[in-house]
Amino acid sequence: MRTEDVRRDIPLLRDHVYLDAASTTPTPLPVVRAMTEYFEEYNANTGRGAYSLVLRATRKLQEAREKVAGFINASSDEIVFTKNTSEAINIVAGGLRFRKGDSVVVPNIEHHSNFLPWLRLRERGVDVRVVKADEGGVVDPGRIEDAVDETTRLVTVTHISNALGTVQDVEEIGRIAHDVGALYLVDAAQSIGHMEVDVRAIGADFAAFPGHKGTLGPVGTGFLYCSTDVQGELEPLMLGGGTVLDVSEDGYVLEDFPAKFEAGTLNIAGFIGLGASIDYMNRIGIRRIQKHGMKMTEELHATVSSIDGIECYGDPQNIYGILSFNINKMDPHDVAKILDETAGICVRSGHHCAIPAMKHLALHETGGTVRASIHYYNTSEEIQLLGETLEEIAGMG
Repeated sequence: MRTEDVRRDIPLLRDHVYLDAASTTPTPLPVVRAMTEYFEEYNANTGRGAYSLVLRATRKLQEAREKVAGFINASSDEIVFTKNTSEAINIVAGGLRFRKGDSVVVPNIEHHSNFLPWLRLRERGVDVRVVKADEGGVVDPGRIEDAVDETTRLVTVTHISNALGTVQDVEEIGRIAHDVGALYLVDAAQSIGHMEVDVRAIGADFAAFPGHKGTLGPVGTGFLYCSTDVQGELEPLMLGGGTVLDVSEDGYVLEDFPAKFEAGTLNIAGFIGLGASIDYMNRIGIRRIQKHGMKMTEELHATVSSIDGIECYGDPQNIYGILSFNINKMDPHDVAKILDETAGICVRSGHHCAIPAMKHLALHETGGTVRASIHYYNTSEEIQLLGETLEEIAGMG
């Protein structure tokens, strides 16, 4: 599929220059239709009954799980459906049997979702070791290596920084974690759907994903990858319908993985939509998406960084899909509002749920940054319009 084909499938793009893929992406019509089909033709709960609508819904949900697993080179029984990346990470943080004296290693530029759950473990006597990134927002694996030791229970890192777009060496960091016997979690919120993500090649024990960002799926969906090798170390945070094989007044017997982690009714339509979005991504081709993303990222940085009065952040040799910047020390929210009102350009502004990263760049007190982020549906003409509009805004100062 060509970029123009995808644009035709996303009506929202007719009236907006959408440069906020790092937050969420507009949903293509084939994905919407898959969800509508569920509501119109087989709107029933899954695994709860023997009539045909239930069987169809259950089959479709399992097919979605298999599609998701195949997309990251996992098995379907290694996938837990969640409502977002944050929930996936919290399942690990809350479900591992951390003990007083254990240590966790985490960089200082993480999204709050891959930072706060680990800080909270300090209440349980866990030593949370925060590793500083360099000035360009890159995490030096050597600093990770200096931070780990025999007490380290888990190392975690974001594949691509949501605040800066910097790409981390997740394979090398995973090797370092495993060399000391630690578990390894990768937050892949900004890489899934933008580049090939192979959880086995990365060496991840756990990986957390959204459905509503790079994969062009619906909001309210996400998933956790948990390697078969470590599933026995993780306990479910919630229990209820669908999580047990047997219950008595004296106790209960849990279902196998992943059912024991999916208490209650799932977002069935959403996950069927997620399966359809994976089909859609495969029709485009992830390598084609990555090639386009690299080209757009280069154009984005070259265009914005050339404008007088604008400062860009992150290592320009190592960013992908995301560009953070400020203009003439203006409030980033004001810049975002002007872009929207004058040219229909949608960008994110503020701290991007990454206050430690903003403090690392000495930008917390100034309100954070303006962030433009792209996907396969974005074009060179849109980048040019962004540049022209930013030049006009810069001229106001």
